[in-house]
Amino acid sequence: MPFVSRILVPIEFSPRCQGAVQYAGALACHLHCETTLLHVVTPFANIYGSPEGIAFADNADVTAGWVTQTKAELEGFMCVELQGLPVTRVVLEGDPAPVIADFAATGKFGLIVMPTHGYGPFRRFLLGSVTAKVLHDACCPVWTGPHMEQAPDRASIRFRKIFCAIDFGPDTGAVLEWAANFAQEFGAALTIVYAIPDYYGGIYFDAEWRTEMSRNAREQIAALQGELPIHAEVSIETGDIPAAVSSAAQQGNADVLVIGRGRASGALGRLRANAYAILRESPCPVVTV
Repeated sequence: MPFVSRILVPIEFSPRCQGAVQYAGALACHLHCETTLLHVVTPFANIYGSPEGIAFADNADVTAGWVTQTKAELEGFMCVELQGLPVTRVVLEGDPAPVIADFAATGKFGLIVMPTHGYGPFRRFLLGSVTAKVLHDACCPVWTGPHMEQAPDRASIRFRKIFCAIDFGPDTGAVLEWAANFAQEFGAALTIVYAIPDYYGGIYFDAEWRTEMSRNAREQIAALQGELPIHAEVSIETGDIPAAVSSAAQQGNADVLVIGRGRASGALGRLRANAYAILRESPCPVVTV
């Protein structure tokens, strides 16, 4: 069974989306899988309020016009960059985040590739509202990152070093296994990162405590590697969790950083806390599993 058989790329035509397509194209080329570009048109009335408050006689006609225009734009989007790859282009109507998540689930996609944010009123935030909701609701891993507009062209993208940050929560095995499979698929080196906080709730932990925590972490990681089994280097970091993980990825020249969704408590914390900060500070694309 292929590692990933279908890749979904939500599109809103920004430079960040162009970078997302470059990464998706590089993945699809290696994995020999199908790529779907999806744009979701928000119904006109949903944007500007109730139909009674709008001067247009028929909001459905306005929305239909946008759909037609968007289909034409999507057909010509990144055609040269995706040349030679099987690509499907789809335009749907509705609230973008649930439409994207539902479409990914119904279509049995193995990966969603999208930027952290794009055009619109949420651009000033770390994560756009759409990406945040997709990260929370998607049934498959989501590939994202804050530097999508700086993505190299498809032919230049390489995946040689994969870093996987874990926290020993209930999803750790699944996260680590996904990272290991990705590394094996691309012949890349895998490094497991575990970050130990040096303080919590205003209380700083002493060096002896951190040493003991590091020893325990290495024992648990060794046990995980034996169970799965997985061969990987191990990097134990201390300090602020997001900064420590991002620093390890940067110093190790990571091409991809894999983390969990953070649904359960642990050293990495819940998604909306530390994982969001990791997404912001990461020097490379981040896959949340």
